[in-house]
Amino acid sequence: MIEQIEKLKQIIENTNIADATEAEQFRLRYLSKKGEVSVLFDLFKDLAGEEKRAVGKPLNALKQLATEKWNNARMENGADEKSAENNLDLTLPGFKLQQGSRHPLSIVKNEIVEIFAKMGFTLSEGPEIEDDWHNFTALNFPQEHPARDMQDTFFVEHEQEMLLRTHTSTVQVRVLEQSQPPIRTISPGRVFRNEAISARAHC
Repeated sequence: MIEQIEKLKQIIENTNIADATEAEQFRLRYLSKKGEVSVLFDLFKDLAGEEKRAVGKPLNALKQLATEKWNNARMENGADEKSAENNLDLTLPGFKLQQGSRHPLSIVKNEIVEIFAKMGFTLSEGPEIEDDWHNFTALNFPQEHPARDMQDTFFVEHEQEMLLRTHTSTVQVRVLEQSQPPIRTISPGRVFRNEAISARAHC
């Protein structure tokens, strides 16, 4: 193995590296995981104790020689100046990440809330899963009203009769239960109704 090390040492010493491309080829040939120097280190692991002591020092010197030659070649041929070639100044602050934008409906909703806030209205919110009382009975929906039918309202399996609210008037009911008049409030939010999709119903 000493002979292999000496032979490889001479080859590396006599290798001329003309540009950054050749510097990378040199690294791949000798210093990469499958490079010739790395292969010798893999073989070194299987040597006997005495042979390891004889081979270890020249093998480390070979790796150091190859590494220094590669580093010098990179500096001489500008391999470390790729950032300068790409007009990239590493001292500049980082690029600001582009953040997402608000949905148009959210923008309109916020504008409406702001307008009403200037008029003295407060913003009220409530649960999206409601009981029958707040969604229908307290609002004087008769028992035979079509909105109470399974095909028009999304009911939730529960001990009590629970459903996905069909309007935000449920929030107004809760506000009236907990507040004293006069009351000025708005309650925008999501509602859930089973309706046929049409241009008239979704414009």
